[in-house]
Amino acid sequence: MSPIFRRTDRRTEKKKAPRERLVTLIGKPDCHLCEDAQVVVEKVCGELGVSWEKRDITQDEELYRAYWEQIPVVLVDGAQHTFWRVDEGRLRRALAG
Repeated sequence: MSPIFRRTDRRTEKKKAPRERLVTLIGKPDCHLCEDAQVVVEKVCGELGVSWEKRDITQDEELYRAYWEQIPVVLVDGAQHTFWRVDEGRLRRALAG
């Protein structure tokens, strides 16, 4: 997966079931915004049955170059959804289709 986010055209993108979705949280250790974002991602994904993963920019040079100024960054199915602060309602709507 390329760390550079991809843009999607929502008009032509087929709606995916929750089990087919993937949320990626990109951050680093000891980052309070990353910790806050993880709480929101865990809650929303847990309630909707969506898989999520955590990626650490300190362990991946390509992710670091792409996102170090924006962390935390949230990707939904590989496309950048948001950065810095995660809005629970907005993430929920994005995952609902």
